[in-house]
Amino acid sequence: MNKTKKAKILVTLLSFMMVLSISVAAFAQTITIGNVEITPNTTSPGTNTAANLGNQVIGIIQVVGIIISVAVLMILGIKYMMGSAEEKAEYKKTFIPYIVGAIILFAAAAFAQVIYNFAANIAGT
Repeated sequence: MNKTKKAKILVTLLSFMMVLSISVAAFAQTITIGNVEITPNTTSPGTNTAANLGNQVIGIIQVVGIIISVAVLMILGIKYMMGSAEEKAEYKKTFIPYIVGAIILFAAAAFAQVIYNFAANIAGT
């Protein structure tokens, strides 16, 4: 299998994973990962204004980041497929920071929610 086929498969798999992560975040249902249960914030408005504002800001940043990351991935993929050998080498260099940034973007919200739930459980007991 040559390098271009591997790159195309990798781009396709990353695109598929990004689409799946968007759909999971949009359903607002309880998600269980191992023994950790992540539930959407269902508190009534006004009870915890700072937490609600923080959740809204994080949600907006995550949605905008997902849209931008998918758009950048599409642009890089198209440029990679259409580019010459020299251009493909340059685009390969940009894929690694892009992948790291996308992973950080997608993992940050879930990680923050786990920390928030952990802190809320400690404060509640």
